[in-house]
Amino acid sequence: MNAEQWAVLEAEFGTDRILRDHRLAPYTTFKIGGPADGYFEARSADELARALRLVSAHEIPHFVLGLGANILVGDRGFRGLVIRNAATARSISDDGILTVESGAIVWPDLIEFAVESGFSGIEHYAGIPSTVGGALWQNLHFLAPAPARERTMFIDEVVLDARLMHPDGSITNRDRDYFDFGYDQSILHHSGDIVLSARFQLEPGSKDRMRRIIRENLAWRAERHPPLDTEPSAGSIFQKIEGIGAGRLIDQCGMKGTRIGGIEITHRHANIMINRGNGTAADVRAMIDRVVETVERETGYRLKPEIAFVGEF
Repeated sequence: MNAEQWAVLEAEFGTDRILRDHRLAPYTTFKIGGPADGYFEARSADELARALRLVSAHEIPHFVLGLGANILVGDRGFRGLVIRNAATARSISDDGILTVESGAIVWPDLIEFAVESGFSGIEHYAGIPSTVGGALWQNLHFLAPAPARERTMFIDEVVLDARLMHPDGSITNRDRDYFDFGYDQSILHHSGDIVLSARFQLEPGSKDRMRRIIRENLAWRAERHPPLDTEPSAGSIFQKIEGIGAGRLIDQCGMKGTRIGGIEITHRHANIMINRGNGTAADVRAMIDRVVETVERETGYRLKPEIAFVGEF
């Protein structure tokens, strides 16, 4: 960023809010990533909209960061401004309409809020790292383990509408149909829209039942997914291959436990790589290349990464 762009940002938000050369690794679930030229935390949806309008008007390269899951930030960081979405205001009405800003963390914060308020509909996503904005981006989903719930639960089942900021700077409310939800898909992947807030329609529910669902889902995930607090990861690395599964192919090639530098393919799930403490983006990229090459050579299938690559590598 040039001096004029820095001056504009600091005049709008203050020199104490715009941090320079700020390391991004702590803000990603992989705990990997170099410094951003500039870093700003938007503490409300209005601040997020103000920041987005400002960077657009002054042609400042930028990236909106949520919880930092499903991304890999380059070791050289990001040239421009990273806007971290820390907008978390929330409320719930007597008829179960949950209104929440897009930076709110789904688990445990939002789910616990809904359960304690006595409303059901989002407890199925316990344990999945995501903000509300990320949940709409990917149509957050979970294959619940209990026999009575043997189907994949999708967040779009409870979405009412969302307040969006469009690439031209306009802000509108859009209902569920606008999002064109699919498996791991929504219109947000290519529309350029940013979610400012969303509303969900929940239903009165038994706290005991919701707590049981949460326990079951957390136990199911604990057997199959590494704990983020001790084994940081970005979630599934490769896109799903319908009817086969990327993890199954990687496991078939005997790659669980493979290690490059500080990155290891976890024994819990062959499609997840964990950071053993000193992993770098370069290690991850090298591991991705090795997996793609090995799987294609031994099975004929070519895997494609599903994580987003952010910044300079």
